[in-house]
Amino acid sequence: MVPSSASLAAQLQDQLAEGHPVWLQVGRLFTGQDTSVPGEGHLVIDRETIGYAGSAAPQVDKIRPGQTGPDFHLPNHTALPGMTDAHTHLFLEGGETDTDARSAYLKLSPEEQLQHATNRLERLVAMGITAVREAGDKVGVGLTLQARYRSAARGIMPYVDAPGAAINHEKRYGSFMARPMEEQGSPAAAVADRVTAGSHRIKLLATGIINFAKGTVTAKPQMPADELTAFVSAARGHGQQTMVHCSGNDGVDNCIAARVDTVEHGYFIDREQLARIRDLDMVWVPTIAPVQFQFEHPECVGWSPEVCDNLRRIVDDHKTHLAHALEIGVRVVAGSDAGSHGVAHGWGFIRELELMQDAGLSATQVLHTATGAGVDRMGYAERFGVLAADAKARLILTSHDVLSSVSHLRDKKIVVFDGAAFGAHEPESVPGL
Repeated sequence: MVPSSASLAAQLQDQLAEGHPVWLQVGRLFTGQDTSVPGEGHLVIDRETIGYAGSAAPQVDKIRPGQTGPDFHLPNHTALPGMTDAHTHLFLEGGETDTDARSAYLKLSPEEQLQHATNRLERLVAMGITAVREAGDKVGVGLTLQARYRSAARGIMPYVDAPGAAINHEKRYGSFMARPMEEQGSPAAAVADRVTAGSHRIKLLATGIINFAKGTVTAKPQMPADELTAFVSAARGHGQQTMVHCSGNDGVDNCIAARVDTVEHGYFIDREQLARIRDLDMVWVPTIAPVQFQFEHPECVGWSPEVCDNLRRIVDDHKTHLAHALEIGVRVVAGSDAGSHGVAHGWGFIRELELMQDAGLSATQVLHTATGAGVDRMGYAERFGVLAADAKARLILTSHDVLSSVSHLRDKKIVVFDGAAFGAHEPESVPGL
């Protein structure tokens, strides 16, 4: 009899608690390092790290003395790395779709917003999201959680990487998550302020947002190319990367000219820009889910049929460019913009992955964007997102065919994280994400 997910998770956790290496043999081993469809594989893990991952059985120095076979033989299971949502706002509750309730939420105290964000953390791990890259908040929730993660008493929570307050211009888009550069007076001073506050990267708002009624970006970019270049130079002087909110062709051009590290959103990008992003080894984080929600649920925002047509066209074009980006070798990393209207933490990320597959990507291409695609480029403080020796022992085990359809990430699975093993997660209907 095949044990249930809960039973298998309990057995795994008991074995890991004994403090010796645990050897798993699985039917398919997706390492996250590329997009290939894997075959049978072996993993040796302890509470902290992966000691071995490969198609052949491990050598004797990787396992317990005298051990002759795996601790767990799981021929019907696929192992894959824990996933990273590379664009989130933990201080926002994306699962709340009522606009009045969302407005009230923004008026909560920083302490209340922090408590709501804290309540999400273990839930995310249980879903297989073992790292999050925050995308800015001006009340310090992300920075507090980043510091907590690095403390000895952090408990079960994903790796958190945070920029603190994003940087915008006065009276321009982003006041709910940003503080204007004018407070410090120059790009160099604004970057130094964020570094002093504890940021691990610099978040810039290079443009406004899409005018859905017009079906395009109508406002000129917030930051011209020379200003973005100054921000990039200042950030690199502190050893930090730049993640840049940007939509609109002109804004993307400015980001490329400044050689920012990551273009976030990138709506209305074109093929020539994608080729330049590839050649400069920049990263694109496309975030389909927030706009998809707007036209799937116009009743939540009051959109007319004409606006919904605009939204559908915008998303369809974005998906077309996403497929082309993967085809030509752009480094694409998955991020959901969780916390945005209708994009719940955790579930919104799985929806983002589904939308990427809907765009024409294979399931393994999508899973690569959620795991190893950014591991050597994003400047994280730890090595995760791959099943490889010396990486963090944070992984998903599933008997469902996630290598054919990422929707199976919604099904029951086991998540192994720092010696803990989860065999169940809450249904999507549970509020708070």
